[in-house]
Amino acid sequence: MFVAGLESAAPTVLADGRGAANPRLIWPVAALLGEGPAWFTDDAALRFVDIKQGNLHCMGDETVPPQTIVLGGNPSFVVPADDGGLVIGSGNQIRRVGKDGAARALLATVPMPAHNRTNDATVDSRGRLWFGTMDDDERQPTGALWCYDQGRLHRMGGDAVVTNGPAISADGTVLYHVDSGARTIWRFIVGEGPTIVQRDVFLQLGPADGYPDGIVLDSEDCLWVALWDGWGVRRYAADGRLLQTVALPCARVTKIAFGGPGLRTAYVTTARVGLDPAAREAQPLAGGLFAFDAPVAGRTIPAVRLPVR
Repeated sequence: MFVAGLESAAPTVLADGRGAANPRLIWPVAALLGEGPAWFTDDAALRFVDIKQGNLHCMGDETVPPQTIVLGGNPSFVVPADDGGLVIGSGNQIRRVGKDGAARALLATVPMPAHNRTNDATVDSRGRLWFGTMDDDERQPTGALWCYDQGRLHRMGGDAVVTNGPAISADGTVLYHVDSGARTIWRFIVGEGPTIVQRDVFLQLGPADGYPDGIVLDSEDCLWVALWDGWGVRRYAADGRLLQTVALPCARVTKIAFGGPGLRTAYVTTARVGLDPAAREAQPLAGGLFAFDAPVAGRTIPAVRLPVR
């Protein structure tokens, strides 16, 4: 999530030889700040949050009506837990929550300034939760990358005003981290501990591109980047080459997640926060949940390994 001034970007679709994608609106949920989509394989459902309205949304197959659970606070991500429940970040807390939204336990309190909150997250193959924090006023570089490993918090650096991502390779050795305000995506090499043993700039976007927001890796290790004020998502090869751009009918695109049969459906969350009345009129679908057929499969997100009690 990044709430900077709205910038104009021409919505284009560039094919990479596999055909152009055609996004479709699947839930006009009108999220103020839709974020953090994740596919849960155990119940074949997509879950995502609305940070500013404190909601947890869930969509299964067409036989089950979509569900909205009011959590309150500022839930910024939702990922699976190894006990069959959910792990959610909100404010300065990491919590265990049931799929019905009922609180189960406080896992960690993140030591950070009162104006900070959690933002996006992912889980690696060892069950470690990687997440970012940010200044909720988007002014000070007090956000950072963190790792939660079975009850222990590790501050991993990557200081920024607004962090986004992260996304991590299947073997857990390469992690992508987003500094949204600087329009920079970093590539970190992860060591034991955990530690960051090497870092370099993977992508530097320009003003016409919008701001990089949520990211996710697919089964070919290509990075999908949602573009805030950029009207779409992009797919990049591991060497940084742009492979495909998928246009959306709204400017503030926040993240994608792969789900459905074979993980071949790309679900896209969007936002309408910060749009003035004219922009909202021009973008009536802003805040909706979209989907398109992905050119390749995604990956299943692992469950967070909870502390043994």
